[in-house]
Amino acid sequence: MERKHMSALELYKMMSTEAPPPAKNPPALVVLKKKKKKENGLPVTRVNKVKAQVKSEKRKMQKKLQRSAHREAVLMPRAEKPGEENQEEMECVNGDGSTLEVLLSDLANVNNSRERAAQLFQWLINPVPTKTFFRETWEKQPVLIQRKNPHYYKGLFSTAEFDRILREEDVQYGVNLDVTSYTNGARETHNPPGRALPFTVWDFYESGCSLRMLNPQAFSSTAWNVLSILQEHFGSMAGANVYLTPPGTQGFAPHYDDIEAFVVQLEGKKHWRVYNPRSENEVLPVFSSPNFKDTDIGSPILEVVLEAGDLLYFPRGFIHQGDCLPDAHSLHITISSFQKNSWGDLLQKVVPAALEVAMEEDVAFRQGLPLDYLTYMGVQNSDMDDPRREKFFARIETLLKKLKYYAPVDAAVDQKAKDFLHDCLPPVLTPDELATSVQGASVSWEGGRVVHRGAQINSKTRVRLLRAGCARLCSNESVHLYYTTGNSRVYHKEELKSFEIKTEYTDAIELLIHSYPKYVTVGSFSCDSVEEKVCGFQNILQKNVLIFFSSEFLMTFHFKMKNVSPVVLFYFCLGGIG
Repeated sequence: MERKHMSALELYKMMSTEAPPPAKNPPALVVLKKKKKKENGLPVTRVNKVKAQVKSEKRKMQKKLQRSAHREAVLMPRAEKPGEENQEEMECVNGDGSTLEVLLSDLANVNNSRERAAQLFQWLINPVPTKTFFRETWEKQPVLIQRKNPHYYKGLFSTAEFDRILREEDVQYGVNLDVTSYTNGARETHNPPGRALPFTVWDFYESGCSLRMLNPQAFSSTAWNVLSILQEHFGSMAGANVYLTPPGTQGFAPHYDDIEAFVVQLEGKKHWRVYNPRSENEVLPVFSSPNFKDTDIGSPILEVVLEAGDLLYFPRGFIHQGDCLPDAHSLHITISSFQKNSWGDLLQKVVPAALEVAMEEDVAFRQGLPLDYLTYMGVQNSDMDDPRREKFFARIETLLKKLKYYAPVDAAVDQKAKDFLHDCLPPVLTPDELATSVQGASVSWEGGRVVHRGAQINSKTRVRLLRAGCARLCSNESVHLYYTTGNSRVYHKEELKSFEIKTEYTDAIELLIHSYPKYVTVGSFSCDSVEEKVCGFQNILQKNVLIFFSSEFLMTFHFKMKNVSPVVLFYFCLGGIG
């Protein structure tokens, strides 16, 4: 019999109802202290302390939150339209009436992965046009999108999925899940060691603690699919955290992050306050902030109650805090990107490399420093009025101006690209891709031998990359092809994958990369003969790489692959064979 999943709110109500009534006198704490019981290594008394703190805070916050909710209803009213009162009952979650499942299915039929990513991002921020968003809002200011459609993001994640993951997956405290609280201005983390078992997790929730799932894409196929598509639109890792907060509580102190944040409200509602960066130095910061006090951050520039189907975006550096209203729990997923993806991050790779090249090629960078420079340079000498200091600074300026001519910008960009490829989620194969890949190839053991059913690769075989951004050629002492399709859904669980490309085949790989999304024939590769073209392509395939076919013929290839690892990837698409 199939088990019915329950939302956290339903479970919360059930546990509150089924729990034994409290004793008239409160000796329970004393008894628990004597017994020193533990759940997953955490004393039960600690859970009760958290519970008592949060209940006290709830009473103090209740009137304030109710006033805030009423005030926001006045400040940011929703536009009512004829028939809008029935919109909450509609199945649609986007502009054309499709569910997220249908949307992802439709996107799987989009031939170009870049276009696929652009369409999914437009769905995320609809109705704001993508060009307008990046021109006027991105990295500049927060934006609020209210839809009055609680089903818009339905299917992305839910408390039922949260519950399923806790019961079926190996969720570890501190790695996959954080238990947090923020009461009386104090932010605490209550993670015990080991696996996050459902009974203990929901007991924390019942006590008023917030739950943060750090990498839902490792457990949720839908989150994995969405993020793996969006990362191609950002050109930077797309990550996510899920936050489940009990009614009338707050789990985190005011702070700012080092990522661009898209707060997607999935269930319930949450009261948000967003504040400007405190100074120019905190605009687009390199690192996230420590926890702030309310007295440190001034007045909010935006105060709103997010309801299911709404979206709040704010750039890195904007201070924010969210607390739950007394009458509903909150579930939201924060989609993030652009961590360490600035011009400065690129220059951190460019400048050291440029200096290394300059010292090899220009004698001016190798000439010795003045014998007495320590007597007039340095902090202790910074107030000296010495002409030697001016001369020293002039020499530094001259060398810095020359340094730009030695900057290996393309090589530094390749280093950034390799970092990105390592950060990437592996692509989610569409049903057609799976059915026409080597993974689904019709190869079996029959009659005491391996039987291949497929077609030979020849000069008319059409090939292309699986995704626009799934592979990249990079050169150092040799040329390597780096790829994402061997990555894990768990961040950096696997090392970055690559293999060496022989010099005679680099033009063929460049042709494949630059031709995407079009197919090219093996015969179009720049080799001296047809045999070399086919043989060369087969040599590439014989690396620890499996190849993907996509054609109306649904053919598989048939040739001998040597030394192929059982842990394989997909990075090519092969079309029809003439």
